[in-house]
Amino acid sequence: MRLHRRSFLQATALSPWLASSALGIGKTVTSRNIKADVVIIGGGLGGCAAALAACRAGLKVLMTEETTWIGGQLTSQGVPPDEHPWIEQFGCTSSYRDFRNRSRQYYRDQYPLTPSAREAKYLNPGNGLVSRLCLEPRVSLAVIQGMLAPFLRDQKLQIWFEHTPVAAQTEGDVVRSVRVRSLLTGGEVNVEAPYFIDATELGDLLPLTGTEFVIGAESRKDTGEPHAPETANPLNQQAVTWCFAVDYDPGADHTIAKPEDYAFWRDYIPNLKPPWPGRLLSWDMSNPITLEKRAVSFDPTGAKTSGLNLFTYRRLLDPANFEGKGAWKDLTLVNWPQNDYWIGPLLGVDPADAARHLRRSKELSLALLYWMQTEAPRPDGGTGWKGLRPRGDCLGTTHGLAKAVYVREARRIQAEVTVLEQHVSTEYRMKSTGASKEEVVATPFEDSVGIGAYRIDLHPSTTGDNYIDLSSLPFQIPLGALLPRRVENLLPACKNIGTTHITNGCYRLHPVEWNIGEAAGWLAAEAIRLKERPRHIRKSPKRRTDFQALLRRNGFELDWPQKVHPL
Repeated sequence: MRLHRRSFLQATALSPWLASSALGIGKTVTSRNIKADVVIIGGGLGGCAAALAACRAGLKVLMTEETTWIGGQLTSQGVPPDEHPWIEQFGCTSSYRDFRNRSRQYYRDQYPLTPSAREAKYLNPGNGLVSRLCLEPRVSLAVIQGMLAPFLRDQKLQIWFEHTPVAAQTEGDVVRSVRVRSLLTGGEVNVEAPYFIDATELGDLLPLTGTEFVIGAESRKDTGEPHAPETANPLNQQAVTWCFAVDYDPGADHTIAKPEDYAFWRDYIPNLKPPWPGRLLSWDMSNPITLEKRAVSFDPTGAKTSGLNLFTYRRLLDPANFEGKGAWKDLTLVNWPQNDYWIGPLLGVDPADAARHLRRSKELSLALLYWMQTEAPRPDGGTGWKGLRPRGDCLGTTHGLAKAVYVREARRIQAEVTVLEQHVSTEYRMKSTGASKEEVVATPFEDSVGIGAYRIDLHPSTTGDNYIDLSSLPFQIPLGALLPRRVENLLPACKNIGTTHITNGCYRLHPVEWNIGEAAGWLAAEAIRLKERPRHIRKSPKRRTDFQALLRRNGFELDWPQKVHPL
């Protein structure tokens, strides 16, 4: 029997049992050990989807979350969904489509929409350019809470907010329990279950449970991937971003206090390969695909600009959708290259260094806001927009930033199947199969548990790589990528599946993470029902096809339903 990170000491205080994601603290735990059928550590998109599936299968589920909001990318991190072009018709699970439909209905029920907006089948509240559904994080939170509400009411699901895992107890290849700590009280409690699901943003359960994992970039020798580096580098990780929301209040002065490290960030020139075209805080950036200089613009006044206007790129509210002229302001989410933080990684470093990088990523975002308010060049020849107002209220904070940093890359399990660039790259698949661009498809997986589509999109990295942005093919999610090679009862639910540094770039976005988490929830339920380990379900042709049939009955698409083009 192994103990990881910490020994299991008697808890000095007991954690609050949070019985409602909407209401917060409920009854107090009076036992040192809490049992459930499935314990989900992490309340991000994958965790919520896993909880939804496991509860629908009739299991008792406990989910923990470090912040006070569930929903991860969509909510506590503030990022509206990045999706593929066919999302309105196909290419996601039915429960993810239900989330999207409920989100639009929420605006119809709760907001004074114009007649045309109310009647729009595919209402886009913010009319942002990045997504067909740019919406406020608070609305995403309300919708996810609504989807989970029946299970909270029936006590099939319990959620502990502001809890983090600190240790795990294992026996052989089985995880017996996880110890979680309340960030409010410091109290610690053991949680026990037949199955554990890691839905944390950084794959926090993997080191605690001794599950084998990879961080950073694998070498070309390791994976054979054309765009992998010659030498593996665990510290080569994608940038993180501390997002924030702003609106524009003309005539007012909402200038924030000058950040302490502002001079550094104002003058900072990224040291990347190939080179970044000047200062980070500017309206010039690298084109993600060509890596040549790309000029963008910014104007919150609504005036037409040349090129991409970053203000409308991730706009969450467009006044044109709402009644009451002058009562609504454009609201936008700032998640741009200008506040990508790549000076140091969060994984593979001392905790003090990781905390310093988190702090500095906040400083960068505040420096960007202050620069936009005071020094940024305007299209009219002036400088700065003092009326830019941070809207922390839209993100559940008082400091104006999101509750949590937006993480693009986590620890990844060493899996039974690892998805490689060779499986999904348009260029590689065309060369290896001889197929034309019109005919080529991604490598098929007979153990598919879902589908997704996105470009291989890697933001600049902590060791100085500029963008890696490659055409990819709509792909499948193999069941083998959800199975650790050794540990029997721990399942990943998000960016911690068996991808590489390269392929994580297309498997990390919202609908794919939801699909991964939902598949993990159903897999745990099926393993409990059959009294079989997940790897045995995959290895048995009958068990596997029965499980895939179960997924299809519950709204999964395991194959692309029609021909789709490369992205």
